[in-house]
Amino acid sequence: MKGFIDDANYFVGLLDEGTNLGDVIDNYVNEHTLTGKKAFFVGDLGKIVKKHSQWQNVVAQIKPFYTVKCNSTPAVLEILAALGTGFACSSKTEMALVQELGVSPENIIYISPCKQVSQIKYAAKVGVNIMTCDSEVELKKIARNHPNAKVLLHIATEDNTGDEEGNMKFGATLKNCRHILECAKELDVQIIGVKFHVSSACKESQVYVHALSDARCVFDMAGEFGFTMNILDIGGGFTGTEFQLEEVNRVISPLLDVYFPEGSGIKIISEPGSYYVSSAFTLAVNIIAKKVVESDKFSSGEKTGSDEPAFVYYMNDGVYGSFASKLSEDLNTIPEVHKKYKDDEPLFTSSLWGPSCDELDHIVEKCLLPELNVGDWLIFDNMGADSLHEPSAFNDCQRPAIYFMMSFNDWYEMQDAGITSDTMKNFFFVPSCIQLSQEDSFSTEA
Repeated sequence: MKGFIDDANYFVGLLDEGTNLGDVIDNYVNEHTLTGKKAFFVGDLGKIVKKHSQWQNVVAQIKPFYTVKCNSTPAVLEILAALGTGFACSSKTEMALVQELGVSPENIIYISPCKQVSQIKYAAKVGVNIMTCDSEVELKKIARNHPNAKVLLHIATEDNTGDEEGNMKFGATLKNCRHILECAKELDVQIIGVKFHVSSACKESQVYVHALSDARCVFDMAGEFGFTMNILDIGGGFTGTEFQLEEVNRVISPLLDVYFPEGSGIKIISEPGSYYVSSAFTLAVNIIAKKVVESDKFSSGEKTGSDEPAFVYYMNDGVYGSFASKLSEDLNTIPEVHKKYKDDEPLFTSSLWGPSCDELDHIVEKCLLPELNVGDWLIFDNMGADSLHEPSAFNDCQRPAIYFMMSFNDWYEMQDAGITSDTMKNFFFVPSCIQLSQEDSFSTEA
């Protein structure tokens, strides 16, 4: 069941009925406690299958192109390829990863807003023709280095989340779109569609109304220049909840019927990333150090308003590893204490830090936890997005192991969808040995 990001083969534990994710985590916490207490992931691949089924049930008219940079674990890519998704790639490495799985170039989009010339040439070499563009400068690079490019004009949205610090805005305004279309005509570059992106942090569904209206304007504008437009890319920003997906569908469906009706020849696609993988991965980390803070102040200097002590804990993973996304966004998970504790056990104001002792390596500023000891474990769910990258060399951080699992019911659901073990050529399915009694343990060697 153990696998690493660059493994050629993956071992997936098939869980019997009555065995669950908690049993798997318990097993590996016990195993790692004995062998070094390293952080590790558990990936439930069945959740990815369920997310795809949910997508098909709610927005079947929109083809998903999975955003590879969100989680490029080969096991994830292979299961999504088998499910028939497309892939949105930001680099040569990502394009190569998905093509190694037999994904056709027609199912790959090169979406980097700032493309390196060498990578445009690579896309041209391997036949990845569809790519996004939002400026004259990018258009000229594409024209010089990819004669068969088919461009989606990336337009800006009125997505104002209130968080302007550190954000780089991409996308051309409507005013600039006409100029870019003129340049494309002069450079003989094909413009075949429009892309926009609405951030998952945006709570205003009205943004989609404006974005789709603007997209229709650009389609009409492109028609004036003689371009044949056939793709609308509504970007990513899907949080993973069925409610949000249904809410987005409720807003955009009537607008798509008006602006891009069925039968118009317009293919609607999207770029979900965290939607598919966030809930599928759980991270277990170990407490490696502990401080008791002065009773009248917390780590940030904030008074606790209590005589109770406050605690600062250091974990063996942080922003230079699996919590890298914490540098740019809020943590979308709540730490759970692995050890059992009594319901009436006192809770203390606590702060969680990574191992680097760097001021940026602050994972959770403030939470309530029972008193923990060095060697205790914390569990973070919803860790499948933007967390499984190569760790920084800073502080000699090691990459956590990944243990893959899937219930027999989810495997049967995959088979019903036409996916067999022959289709999943790099997967090795192994029967789970987890027993339901606490005395029994589970060990499956990779």
